[in-house]
Amino acid sequence: MEVNRTYTEQHKILVATDCIVFGFDEGVLKLLVFKRRINPFMGEWSLIGSFVDEEESVTEAARRVLLQFTGLENIFLKELRAYSDVDRDPGARCISIGQYALIRINEYDKEQVERHGAKWFAVDELPDMVLDHNRMISDALDRLKETARRKPLGFELLPEKFTIPQLQQLYEAIYQRRLDDRNFRKKLLSFGLLIKLDEKDKTSSKKGAFLYRFDHDKYKNLEESGFNFVL
Repeated sequence: MEVNRTYTEQHKILVATDCIVFGFDEGVLKLLVFKRRINPFMGEWSLIGSFVDEEESVTEAARRVLLQFTGLENIFLKELRAYSDVDRDPGARCISIGQYALIRINEYDKEQVERHGAKWFAVDELPDMVLDHNRMISDALDRLKETARRKPLGFELLPEKFTIPQLQQLYEAIYQRRLDDRNFRKKLLSFGLLIKLDEKDKTSSKKGAFLYRFDHDKYKNLEESGFNFVL
């Protein structure tokens, strides 16, 4: 088949994907970043990312690099937006598709992360980032807040079993503000999405707090009917 000259005569542009990887650890929302290994800006802090290969989609490229860095598959991953400023990357003309990921911080492969020189930082204590990665992080935080109002992100960021105070800490970390304890518990329980267990977490007190888990089937049904998870 003859190749259309309209394609062959065009300048080639690189496509990359950059992943804004969130985790939640002991009441703190964190971000996974690493020391960049190529010039320009080699050795400076960067989001985890990769150029997109010819035989893969942008999402496949993101999942490949996340598996490479964390050892995890089936990660919650959503496209954020395209970053296409002409001068965004002094190395070459490159368009990047930002994607944000949520992982359970107690499940990733710690040795694998360290082997790649990656490190977790609290979102309010991040080092300065290369290129336009600070902008990507800001956009991802805004999207995370928006998403948290529509679906229970505890599915993705908390262990399978958790306490209501732990879930409240997660939402306070995302919204960056305190929530009223009584109102949070009352509204949360009114959704009917939590299954109370007979177990308690006694790490913070002798009395302990009951553990819960999400009712995945009930959430799916509510989501399909246009349910909004607004706290």
